[in-house]
Amino acid sequence: MERSIVHLDLDTFFVSVERLQNSKLCGKPVLVGGLSDRGVVASCSYEARSFGVHSGMSMKIARRLCPEAMLVRGDSGQYSKHSKIVTEIIREKMPIVEKASIDEFYLDMTGMDKNFGIDKYSRELRETIIKNTGLPISMGLSINKTVSKIATGQSKPNGQYRVPQGDEKGYLAPLSIRKLPMVGNETFQVLTELGIKTIATMQQMPQEAVEKVLGKNGTTLWLRAQGIDYTPLKQYHERESISLERTFDKDTIDVAALKNIVMAMAEQLAYQLRMGNKLTACITVKLRYSDMQTYSKQQQIPYTSCDHTLIERALHIFDKLFERRQLVRLVGVRCSHLVEGGHQINLLDDSVEIIQLYQKMDYLRKKYKDSRLITRAAIMDQLDNLDTQGNPFNGDPVVPPAHRHR
Repeated sequence: MERSIVHLDLDTFFVSVERLQNSKLCGKPVLVGGLSDRGVVASCSYEARSFGVHSGMSMKIARRLCPEAMLVRGDSGQYSKHSKIVTEIIREKMPIVEKASIDEFYLDMTGMDKNFGIDKYSRELRETIIKNTGLPISMGLSINKTVSKIATGQSKPNGQYRVPQGDEKGYLAPLSIRKLPMVGNETFQVLTELGIKTIATMQQMPQEAVEKVLGKNGTTLWLRAQGIDYTPLKQYHERESISLERTFDKDTIDVAALKNIVMAMAEQLAYQLRMGNKLTACITVKLRYSDMQTYSKQQQIPYTSCDHTLIERALHIFDKLFERRQLVRLVGVRCSHLVEGGHQINLLDDSVEIIQLYQKMDYLRKKYKDSRLITRAAIMDQLDNLDTQGNPFNGDPVVPPAHRHR
């Protein structure tokens, strides 16, 4: 049986949510993000895009390109709230859902045509989302995730398109090679230098030639260019989590040390989230006292994978939780309500410099296979004794403190 995969993507999601709050933004060029010159564009309207503005661009450059744009600081809490509303609508209607990011979903409708009619059911679902939320959403439907995602992009804004079974290769052929998932700036540059500008050109190349240039990723890319993608959906589980705990050899009441441990845990979890292309919407701190009484508090947060955001929230929860002022036996931090990838850096709060710093730090940690290579000086001595719980997304080895950098 051929699969039927639907891809849904909320159009200019942050802008659309802001327009629900303020109708004066409708039809105008809008920039959402950090408002200072050092800020970053988190989202921009199609009207702004016509001036050459795009997400991730420096706000200073964006304002220069589109001086008449209306600027909005943004509210990540509102975006998380509306994302959850859309998620619940979809989960109520669909048995298998992958939440790829805060504004992007894959649905597996394989076999549903016998009872519902996939075309009709998927269109009705899209109309239900629009009617109940007021948010524009685009949709693509095909036999796999790659083609459906590309079809969604081609149907924007606020459109829908189905690629008939058997037409995948022909549909992809005339499109730019940049349309294929996995083709970032560096890969695009390599392919362009080889004269590969359209998907059709790659379709005509031997698979071995692409693999020779791009390695193992070349095989995957070549198959996707042919319209072949067997990647299954990673079903959305609201309660998926990762956590870190530390049990002390000797119970302690050293508040400064406990806070440093909480900071170290939050930093490590944030890195694990980014490496796993995950975001968390809930953070929990746990304390176990010397009398074995265990207490925990959690806080719902806007989707994030940023060190400083998680550290701030974890310390805030710790301050509320540590009321007994008794000896502590164990401390732990947990991130839950995880979703796939998306906005790994909070473009609403961070400057270009902070985003580049995170990217560089993660690059070095990954390159040297040590998540503790670069860390805050205050917490460096706490990293050796953390016990990962649940399913972390990579297995970085422990490196002795002497090999780390402040």
